[in-house]
Amino acid sequence: MSFVLTRTRRLLPLPSRLVQCHNIREDHTARSGGLERVVSAFRSVCGEDGVSLGEAVREQHGKDESVHRCRPPDVVVFPRCVEEVSALAKICHQHLLPIIPFGTGTGLEGGVGAMKGGVCFSLRNMDQVLDLHQEDFDVTVEPGVTRKGLNSYLRDTGLWFPVDPGADASLCGMAATSASGTNAVRYGTMRENVLNLEVVLADGSIIHTAGEGRRPRKSSAGYNLTNLFVGSEGTLGIITKTTLRLYGVPEAMVSAVCSFPSVHAAVDSTVQVLQAGVPIARIEFLDDVMIDACNRFNSLSYPVTPTLFLEFHGTERSLEEQVNTTEEITRANGGSDFQWARDAETRGRLWKARHDAWYAALALRPGSKAYATDVCVPLSLLPQIIVETKDDLIQNRLTGPIAGHVGDGNFHCLMVLDPNDPDEVQRVHLFTERLARRALAMNGTCTGEHGVGLGKRALLREEMGATAMEVMQGLKDTLDPKNLMNPGKVM
Repeated sequence: MSFVLTRTRRLLPLPSRLVQCHNIREDHTARSGGLERVVSAFRSVCGEDGVSLGEAVREQHGKDESVHRCRPPDVVVFPRCVEEVSALAKICHQHLLPIIPFGTGTGLEGGVGAMKGGVCFSLRNMDQVLDLHQEDFDVTVEPGVTRKGLNSYLRDTGLWFPVDPGADASLCGMAATSASGTNAVRYGTMRENVLNLEVVLADGSIIHTAGEGRRPRKSSAGYNLTNLFVGSEGTLGIITKTTLRLYGVPEAMVSAVCSFPSVHAAVDSTVQVLQAGVPIARIEFLDDVMIDACNRFNSLSYPVTPTLFLEFHGTERSLEEQVNTTEEITRANGGSDFQWARDAETRGRLWKARHDAWYAALALRPGSKAYATDVCVPLSLLPQIIVETKDDLIQNRLTGPIAGHVGDGNFHCLMVLDPNDPDEVQRVHLFTERLARRALAMNGTCTGEHGVGLGKRALLREEMGATAMEVMQGLKDTLDPKNLMNPGKVM
């Protein structure tokens, strides 16, 4: 009788293990047989501990933080270097096995589900900071390095990486989804902060999107392959290294909270602050429902009205100018006096309240589940879409606190629902479709930072148009003609 070695090192008879692989469907019998034939080849590349067929491990790698149901892969591999990633990809390519890259599983659009089974490449063992050039303000990291991990590594250098999606996500995963977050209004998104990528293609080939080892601050050489892979969500290749821009840690930081009588007043203040040339680092909007939830969850006492959380970076003198200008603008729009957070501990508590918005929303209905929408519109249209969205929520008896990166025109409804109530689930689904199409009608996008994944493929076609989609499909077919890279996502 044949035996296989699981991650727990417990020997199981082969038939028993096949029973555990419950996600292998009858229509994929031939593919499953192919998988069995290559398991030993996987082990020869990354060792016995580098391959897992255990049900718990597979299920862990078949889901993210989204509402999409778990779709486990048939096997999980744990490569330790790019050479192993390449060798494993070549085996998958030869046997027509789908490849699903996995970082930390913090995505919000079902991007790691194994829709056609196959092999999950868990990249957590590739966790090295490889090249730090302090004088050039750049660093190269492997996919197991997270945002917080990098900033901890940089703590004594006077540098930091500011892109902050909230979750402690893999930096290569953040590149794959073109993530951003609260600091994007000042420092940009991942798309503006990635200088070079090392990518393993579906056939195991290794490319460097800006040339091997190259890290210029700008280039006009050839096609922009780096930005082709940023936001590709694992459908074009596996990102195994990313070279990132770094920034000097500001001499001083100060945060503030300001309440407003209306959504229009809060957003008008934001537009005027940006028009005044204030280099604000963060400017976050929370509606009355969201600020009430944050108050309850974090034992705070902010007024239950539309609210801005702000942060300023710079020298002590420049901060004084930024703050004075911003206070004049907010007062002219009916804003309250600023509640200040000057020391690191107080600022940390303030921004923890903002980053805990997801959990604060869930606490409004214990036992519920949450789904975060993610649209982005031109800044001038933000008040209109938020007001219309709040009316839609009320009319359809839905709970959806709103929080947003108002300086970018990007906001989220944190939809709180009972997944066992079919009527409510359907109302939430229809609401999210209306919201996305409302954003498209305002010349915006159906996703500002979460990505397309599973749930927004039809909306992507509406947003881009048929011809642009054909071009995207052509690129996919050229780089992955067998459709092995994360199939069923984006396209």
